[in-house]
Amino acid sequence: MAALSWPAVPLTAGLGASVWAWYVSRPHPTDVRTAVRDHERLRAAFGHIAPGRD
Repeated sequence: MAALSWPAVPLTAGLGASVWAWYVSRPHPTDVRTAVRDHERLRAAFGHIAPGRD
């Protein structure tokens, strides 16, 4: 049984790589305004934690 189970590792790695490649190749919607707003909100939150640091 152990001799037959060794192909499971490369097959699992291949399947994972295929799913990852499919996900990465999809066009992802980008919303620059939302990204900038989120960045500014995060920056403001960190500014409250450690004021005076830039």
